[in-house]
Amino acid sequence: MSRASRQSTILNIISNKDIETQDELVSELRYAGFDITQATISRDIKELGLIKTLTPDNKYKYVTKQKVDAGQLSLKLKNVVREAVISVVIAENLVVVKTINDGAAAVSSALEQLPLQNCVGLLADRSTVLAVCASVADAAEVQLQIKQLL
Repeated sequence: MSRASRQSTILNIISNKDIETQDELVSELRYAGFDITQATISRDIKELGLIKTLTPDNKYKYVTKQKVDAGQLSLKLKNVVREAVISVVIAENLVVVKTINDGAAAVSSALEQLPLQNCVGLLADRSTVLAVCASVADAAEVQLQIKQLL
């Protein structure tokens, strides 16, 4: 499987589970069908810009860096968006981002790192990311920002 696919899966895993160690991440990826080593995971963590943060129960978990400028969004995350997004459509004050199967969590995680000031919130299921905006004009701006990543 490709590096982009593996890294998309990593983003999906850490958005759905509290992963404390690289060994846990290796186990999750192997369960998902990837034959990888700890060294590969270490490189992926660096390339994706993952950091560890303290949870309310005093454990650490991997997360993506919060809100960065679109120009600073890592090439790897841009590739995840490019590989996974099928379409970006406006429906009134909503922006509907259709993705490949199981790609929405990774795309949502990448979009959360953008300064989408006109976006009230993001929701994701398996193949759709929904960006909720305050107005139709705001939705058009968010759609443009997302399309610029493609």
